[in-house]
Amino acid sequence: MNSRIAAVIVLAIAGVGAGARQAVEPVDSAAIAKIRDEGLNRSQTAAMFSVLVDDIGPRLTGSPAHKRAADWAKDMLSKWGLANSRLEAWEFGRGWQLDKFTIEMVEPRFMPLIGYAEAWSPSTAGEVIAPVQFIAGKSAADVAALQVTLKGAAILQAAAVTNFIATDRVQPAQVPEPPASAANAATAGRGGEGRGGRGAGGGRGAADPGAQTVDQAIRNGGAAVLLKPSRGMHGTVFLAGGRDNPQDLLPKIMLAGEHYNMIARMVQRGTPVKVRVNVQARFLEQDRNSYNVLAEIPGTDPALRNEVIMLGAHLDSWHTGQGATDNADGSVVVMEAFRILKTLGLQPRRTLRLALWSGEEQGLLGARAWVRRHVQGEGGTPDTQKVSSYFNIDPGKGPIYGWYLENNEDARPVFDAWMAPFADLGYLKNVRAPIGNTDHVAFNGAGVPGFNPIQDYVDYDVREHHTNADTAERIKDQDLKQNAIVLASVIYHAANRQQPIPSAVRK
Repeated sequence: MNSRIAAVIVLAIAGVGAGARQAVEPVDSAAIAKIRDEGLNRSQTAAMFSVLVDDIGPRLTGSPAHKRAADWAKDMLSKWGLANSRLEAWEFGRGWQLDKFTIEMVEPRFMPLIGYAEAWSPSTAGEVIAPVQFIAGKSAADVAALQVTLKGAAILQAAAVTNFIATDRVQPAQVPEPPASAANAATAGRGGEGRGGRGAGGGRGAADPGAQTVDQAIRNGGAAVLLKPSRGMHGTVFLAGGRDNPQDLLPKIMLAGEHYNMIARMVQRGTPVKVRVNVQARFLEQDRNSYNVLAEIPGTDPALRNEVIMLGAHLDSWHTGQGATDNADGSVVVMEAFRILKTLGLQPRRTLRLALWSGEEQGLLGARAWVRRHVQGEGGTPDTQKVSSYFNIDPGKGPIYGWYLENNEDARPVFDAWMAPFADLGYLKNVRAPIGNTDHVAFNGAGVPGFNPIQDYVDYDVREHHTNADTAERIKDQDLKQNAIVLASVIYHAANRQQPIPSAVRK
């Protein structure tokens, strides 16, 4: 063993009520010292973060902004000397770009409204002054009977918001670890993406056949625009959008819940309300691909260099705010981790591969496309290089407090040893629980052990995730530095470990 490597004895608790077991996991303390020095004293995170969130801004998949961000990242990786820095295309579908947007109340008084056009919303017929019609709770027959009054109207289909989002998820590294069964139930669906119901108010959901009939009646009536309520408090607008449905010609705007409720109250009292609306958007058909960014530091061990350790984040975001916590911070620290290792000349035995995914917000699409092509070999044969493990960073912000172990207790001693040197930078503990709905799930589904770190969720679920408040002010550069240092160390140790990380035994 290299003389720089110090053996760290780790006591790992296999589970609640179980006894302690000992395991020896080598940790390269000299390499960690170099990583910390480079990451703390010569960091490039602040400059990169500013480019992504200020110069480029939100990066909707399929948009020119996302392509610009991908090209920028590829060029930076090449500049640092990473091998085979490239974009890999995969078919996404129609892109979308918003060119102009207005939403104001003009009767019974003037008031600017807090709202945003949903992604892939079609345009309005120029600037429209639209009377508001409130149809929450009405049947399809009721709506059909109103078709004369629906023409050119702004429709409120959902009930007023009463269930505002008021709590963030629990940060698991700061509370006692529950039994395995309870942890699994508590974290199901609590990942970076896919938490449904964030935007809608109290109206019928799209899965309700009756609601679908009402939707059709609205469209048949020639409505000008559909106004929808966000459940965010204090003017927070959670925003997403359906995509690639050329038959849907109804423009859609998400309003702050308080403004939606105000308009609904007035209309229900019989006060006529009109809004001025202008949505001007373009569907982008010329290039129906989106792009993942990849680059490598080649492995040096002839027996192991065909095994790959991957580190990734998603570069795409939704189209409001700046996509700062979701996930410019993750993309920046992944890039910085590779810059640190390359700058220091630390040689991995296995190959290290960086990935910045697109299409994550629409369902992990970029990562799934890559896994199908390169891991599962769809349409040909799998790569000769085998992905040994995948590390991802996405939901949350702030320091890395530990890792979700994905029910893989055999990996606990490994992660405990790797994270122990970072107690002074915020490490608390690793937890058994899994986390869902972000890109490591694509790898786990293909049999590759995938992991995501634990970070802060204070204000993340209530204020920032997919909202107009996801801005640069939410992120501290000291946390970006810590993230990059931890990630660089973890992937370096994974690449130099004699054996791969133990695979999970899923229960």
